[in-house]
Amino acid sequence: MTSTDLYLPRGATANAEYAVDIDPKRAGWAHSSLRVVELAPGASHTFTTGDSEWIVLPLGGGGTVRIEEEDFQLLGRESVFSGASDFVYAPRDARVQIASGAGGRFALAGAKCERRLPARYGPAPEVPVEERGSGGCARQVRNFASADSFDCDKLIAVEVITPGGHWSSYPPHKHDEHRPGEESALEEIYYFEIDGPNGLGYQRVFPSREGGSDVLAEVRSGDAVLVPDGWHGPSIAQPGHAMYYLNVMAGPGATREWRIRFHPDHVESTGGYR
Repeated sequence: MTSTDLYLPRGATANAEYAVDIDPKRAGWAHSSLRVVELAPGASHTFTTGDSEWIVLPLGGGGTVRIEEEDFQLLGRESVFSGASDFVYAPRDARVQIASGAGGRFALAGAKCERRLPARYGPAPEVPVEERGSGGCARQVRNFASADSFDCDKLIAVEVITPGGHWSSYPPHKHDEHRPGEESALEEIYYFEIDGPNGLGYQRVFPSREGGSDVLAEVRSGDAVLVPDGWHGPSIAQPGHAMYYLNVMAGPGATREWRIRFHPDHVESTGGYR
């Protein structure tokens, strides 16, 4: 892919239904998807899950999610910088309706899957929150749907808050090969929001093999970066502006796991994952 294919500025994938709509066809891969739906007060949105499992995650606001005949109340949050949110898991081959009396913005993180798991509610207090790294690499990771915190068939999704002036996704790492016990093959989407007006950040992806993915993108709220392969990181937040990103991952492996390899040059300089 070219850098133009990998960096998707705000509005690049928008349509009549979604502010962001990245499906496998648009991404040029086979598994991972991301949508963002924006609902006016009193509005609703209905979709069918098809051959994918989905998590409905409030980015701002709350509402009700109906899956077939079962209703789930989402308390949501004021913004992605307010803390972890509750969420709802929707299985494949289901009809889903999202409704919001006060209006809201919802991310739909999806992955093509095989098993049909039950619809479930994920409470915000049960989201594992990890303070990762130190110094200028300190950041917060919300493992709401990591491989070891919430059961899905293929989908892995987490949120990261990088304080202004800090680096995250560091050292650079990759997950584009199947190496049992060492590395899993996962397609990944980064979706960004920046705290405050005119805030920005930077995202780096560079080749792990000849002809591999290569991009350095200046990112702002609503932008996305695709990582089909390659070393990725750092993610850099502008001083004075915290940076949020939602990571959505899935791959072909028989086992749902997040196994990564770090770039040897940077691991040696940092002493490990920071």
